[in-house]
Amino acid sequence: MPRKIDKKCLACVQLSPDQARVAHGPDGDGCWDERRCHRRRSHYRKRRDINEKRRVDYARSREQTSVETISIEVETAPLAYLYLYREKRKDAPLHAIAVSVWQDSQKVLEIEPIHCSGMRNRQIQRYLERALQQLNQRFGITKFEPDIRLEPVECPIADCPLKQEAADE
Repeated sequence: MPRKIDKKCLACVQLSPDQARVAHGPDGDGCWDERRCHRRRSHYRKRRDINEKRRVDYARSREQTSVETISIEVETAPLAYLYLYREKRKDAPLHAIAVSVWQDSQKVLEIEPIHCSGMRNRQIQRYLERALQQLNQRFGITKFEPDIRLEPVECPIADCPLKQEAADE
């Protein structure tokens, strides 16, 4: 924290050096010190200009060190997400499947979800292969992103039996 300004020294700045020596020297109030006073008087006299210069230099250095920021648009390839509606346990049957394609943060395509009740594993695999063929033709997608597991009660199909059971209760 800076020292407080000595009001006596600030008043002394207004005097010439000879007048200051007489007023504050051994014949005056005795506070004049040859080693200190000349420097202190100079500091008090130029204090406002020195501080202003210091502020300007600091602001200039902050401007120079500030980093310019630019944004570069990155074209991302479309991604295919596979939604599996099944319970959490490993041996739970697959309730429904849905596929959506996203590019950047926008949904570009959605394949209608289907129920898997009554379908065998091979039938489900063929369905997913056909979906990937369609996606490959349109977007160049060769595989799905890691599966997203959702609960069967979240099934998006309108005439889902689980939704009818929930409505009956």
